[in-house]
Amino acid sequence: MIEERYEEPVNVFQLWMKQAGYADTTKKEYVREVRNFLAYLDGTELKHVKKLTIVSYLVQEKEQLSDRARNRSLAALRSFFKALIDFELAVTNPAQEVKKSKTERNRKPIYLEQELLALTINYIEGKYQERNIAILLLMAYCGLRVGEVHRLNISNYDEEKATITVLGKGRKWNEIPLAPEVNQYMKRVLQQRIQPYRPQDEAFFISQKGRRLSIRQIQKIISEMFKQLKAEHAELQGLQLSCHKLRHSFATLMLRNQVDIRVVKELMGHSSIDTTMIYTHIHDEEKKHAVASIRMPDLQTEINVR
Repeated sequence: MIEERYEEPVNVFQLWMKQAGYADTTKKEYVREVRNFLAYLDGTELKHVKKLTIVSYLVQEKEQLSDRARNRSLAALRSFFKALIDFELAVTNPAQEVKKSKTERNRKPIYLEQELLALTINYIEGKYQERNIAILLLMAYCGLRVGEVHRLNISNYDEEKATITVLGKGRKWNEIPLAPEVNQYMKRVLQQRIQPYRPQDEAFFISQKGRRLSIRQIQKIISEMFKQLKAEHAELQGLQLSCHKLRHSFATLMLRNQVDIRVVKELMGHSSIDTTMIYTHIHDEEKKHAVASIRMPDLQTEINVR
């Protein structure tokens, strides 16, 4: 009965996300989050939902979930009510003014130091080694999301300009330059590309069955690489490494090399520079170096003079 009551707004939300170009995984997660919220409402009409309703729900969620999961719920609800407004099924967005979890904002992304990042290429093996190395390089040295690698087409790659054009979040196109080493691997992959099952398939990365390499297959390639990397580096044992951690590593590497944060924002395809700011890690050693660089007076001499 409750599901029937909210059937129209849920359908509208799904249509809105499809038009907006949300990734399939995001659409599934957001619909699940919205359904959980609607179950919490227990039949209350959406026009009666206030900011307090959203906060009460999220407080309840926080008792069971992490701050990251809570913020994902909030993001889903903000998008949900924005969709209803766009389709004239609501006039206000009660989730818009609800604050994110501060703990989540202060969380430092997990990433690999430059030395370890450079070693990752040595742990890519197998029959499709060059294809898989190219995939690794696109995430580790171009900052691509796994979904962006999955969606990459031949027409998105310009060998002469050494660039790729990536369809990112919100269906935004972003041209990314390739380092010479990365461009060399992309050329090889194109030369060795398996004949696709459907001749008209434009997918850049093809599986052994002749189909576009799936997100799960890409994740498996990187997961196996991390497994071997961890086996030889004890300091990584407790870290949850994944495809997205390569993206974190890329952003951190750029900022460590004094690349303007606005440029990093564009390379990462972020809509807000606030998102890019989470990669500005400050290490204890960097703090010590900063303090040590200050010229101090000879305190013992000053004390003796007094």
